[in-house]
Amino acid sequence: MNVLGIGVSYAVATLFAMFSGMPIAFALGAVALVFMGIYMPTASLDTVTQDVYEEMSSITLLAIPLFILKGAAIGKSRAGQDLYTALHAWLHRVPGGLGIANVFACALFAAMAGSSPATCSAIGSAGIPEMRKRGYSGGFAAGIIAAGGTLGILLPPSITMILFAVAAEKSLGRLFLAGIGPALLLVLLFGCYAVLRFRKEYAAAHAAYNETGATSVILKRDDFSFAERFQVLPRVLPFVILLTGVMVALYGGYATPSETAGLGGLLALLLIALIYGVWRPTDLTPILTSTIRESTMLMMIIGMSLLYSYVMSYLHISQSAAEAIVAMNLSRWALLAAILVMVVVLGFFLPPVSIILMTAPIVLPPLRAAHFDIIWFGVVMTIVMEMGLIHPPVGLNLFVIRNVAPDIPLSEVIWGTLPFVLLMMLAVVVLCFVPGISTLLPDLVLGPDGSR
Repeated sequence: MNVLGIGVSYAVATLFAMFSGMPIAFALGAVALVFMGIYMPTASLDTVTQDVYEEMSSITLLAIPLFILKGAAIGKSRAGQDLYTALHAWLHRVPGGLGIANVFACALFAAMAGSSPATCSAIGSAGIPEMRKRGYSGGFAAGIIAAGGTLGILLPPSITMILFAVAAEKSLGRLFLAGIGPALLLVLLFGCYAVLRFRKEYAAAHAAYNETGATSVILKRDDFSFAERFQVLPRVLPFVILLTGVMVALYGGYATPSETAGLGGLLALLLIALIYGVWRPTDLTPILTSTIRESTMLMMIIGMSLLYSYVMSYLHISQSAAEAIVAMNLSRWALLAAILVMVVVLGFFLPPVSIILMTAPIVLPPLRAAHFDIIWFGVVMTIVMEMGLIHPPVGLNLFVIRNVAPDIPLSEVIWGTLPFVLLMMLAVVVLCFVPGISTLLPDLVLGPDGSR
């Protein structure tokens, strides 16, 4: 069988395994093992465990379980609720200030946790009830949290970006810095939409009041004195200091990403012990259990995805696919659009971790040949994968929101997230026209990247 036939059968087998309901890690591993047995020397099966171990023994990947520990320590404490309360106290006078507070809370929590589901769960459990209590519609409240949670894979310490840096063989520090500008752009777009949507809902409630006399809680405004605003700061400042310390250690060159992850995990455990009294074995058990469970799941997916990619490379599937893309002679922007559409389609079924490790061997060579900045592309691809977290059928954040707010119908959650998907598309377009939003900060901090 020629390479085309092998590649098509490989793709069909993968889809069949995915739709069979088998866990992603086992689906990818099973397909890789079957094709190794059919097309590769028998001796290659004897080295499967060694190959997987060697692929996973990257010092960069060591940062993943340590950052997960840091996120679990923050997520299992009351940090999310305290963070949200403080931001609401300071932004309550802004129209839609409660929505904006949730966007900022998601961004700050994501920067500490590095996980989208953890951000959705921690901020959503406090933010959604409060927004609904103040008259925000269920779809609007759910959409803000679901979209804000996606910032967890764009802001450092993003686990998704760690994997992209490994796959693309690029500087993790540079990639982390490149995500900050676009993340701030998304925070701005989400905040602006929150203001506009609030004004619309407020106007509708005011019109209903004028016509029928029916009052709505959205017409009421909260009020906090200066004393109350400053009272909530002490519980938030330690976590801002934690975030700042980790960033300084990483970008100041004082520690490697793995060392920074370890430092962040230890500091997070220390802070929740001092602030929330979480230090007893019974208190730490949920944190450690969550860390082990999520780390094991991710590392299994990573290991099997790397084996899957290795088989693709050995059978020349990825090289042939890359050559076929180049042979189409697409313009560089048409090439980029085609690749991003492919990522969007994959996002219907796969999580970002699998998308990166499965597509990197195929899409990166043509992009390099077209002289795209790979660091910039990593950020754009991450935003596109963020869309996959909040659009059906497998948007992970949609189901996290359903767990946090089971009284909101799934259809309402989906409609509430669609405007944010459009805003992410707008952000991608802006980054295409103004790439400096992503590349300026890493160039200023680390110097120009000579590999562009």
